Amino acid sequence: MSHVMNTYARLPVAFSHGKGSRVTDTEGREYLDALSGIAVNTLGHAHPKLVAAIAEQAGRLIHTSNLYGVTGQEKLADKLCALSGMQEVFFCNSGCEANEAAIKLARFYGHKKGVELPTIIVMEKSFHGRTMATLSATGNYKVQVGFEPLVGGFVRVPYGDLDAIRAVAEHNRNIVAVMLEVIQGEGGIHLRDAAYYRGLREICDAHEWLMICDEVQCGMGRTGKWFGYQQVGVQPDVATLAKGLGSGVPIGACMAGGRAAGLFGPGNHGSTFGGNPLACTAALTTLDCIEEEGLLANAERIGALIRQCLAEGLAGTSGVVDIRGHGLMIGVELDRPCGALVAQGLAAGLLINVTGDTVIRLLPPLNFSEADARELVARMLPLIKAFLAG
Repeated sequence: MSHVMNTYARLPVAFSHGKGSRVTDTEGREYLDALSGIAVNTLGHAHPKLVAAIAEQAGRLIHTSNLYGVTGQEKLADKLCALSGMQEVFFCNSGCEANEAAIKLARFYGHKKGVELPTIIVMEKSFHGRTMATLSATGNYKVQVGFEPLVGGFVRVPYGDLDAIRAVAEHNRNIVAVMLEVIQGEGGIHLRDAAYYRGLREICDAHEWLMICDEVQCGMGRTGKWFGYQQVGVQPDVATLAKGLGSGVPIGACMAGGRAAGLFGPGNHGSTFGGNPLACTAALTTLDCIEEEGLLANAERIGALIRQCLAEGLAGTSGVVDIRGHGLMIGVELDRPCGALVAQGLAAGLLINVTGDTVIRLLPPLNFSEADARELVARMLPLIKAFLAG
């Protein structure tokens, strides 16, 4: 019997190694990885430049703590701010920690303005993490059950509904921020047109609220731009990162700009491991490789190819509701729960995921090739058709 706490419904497979977009299990069977560790393995598996950089850094210095300067943090913060339009960065270890920092930042901002009970507007079907504050901000009742009482200070509205946000503004003078994913990942790859995000930015400006974009899943080039908010032409006050930032080495970041910059001082927030030399080396190398290998353009091109081929292959298939996404963040929505497809995909040598009960989620590495894309579609089409015909 395993002594690992039973918090995951794991598939009956364990992997021993990988290369590029392929992983091999402990029995020697190879799989095409269209999930990349849930949007984590930006560069796929065993990328030679990343492997060398991590090994070299591990041989010099892994961790010192934030009691001292960390040269890699300075370089990484400079790079992220240049790419994002932000002014400063706090480093941590994960997406939920980055979102915790954003929530604390918003509350701190509210208290600075004299708001006694700072409140954040959040979205239905959102997912921001599993710590108590981020769980409370999440718009999925199923993951909250059993953990009440939840943390207060959040008001939930339907995603995409500007009128609902305006109504909250009229009746609640404690609002200090709006927090959202530009593309809802765990909720089912939901996105809206650019007018919604621009309207939201206008509302935040009119009320002097912070606009917080959770970029944990849709950031780091996944959509074909560095950050999802760049796809829709807005600039948030706060944006959070993790997942693909270190290509598998845990690192998170909370970036602040505009009215959110300069709020925190020494003692207001912290992290023991956050932004240590090893993690920063992995992140800096990831950013370099994205640029050197043209992976933003690749994500856009290959993602469009996958969506096009799926649309052509599933045209006229009863039960297919929608095929959507940006870049290599793709959802195929069916008209019924389809969790069984995950195990069926595994049996067909394919790593995929189902989220929101009815949405097949594809998150391949950003260096997925055209051949990989066509193989992915060729394996997926018969699976989906057989499932819908069953």
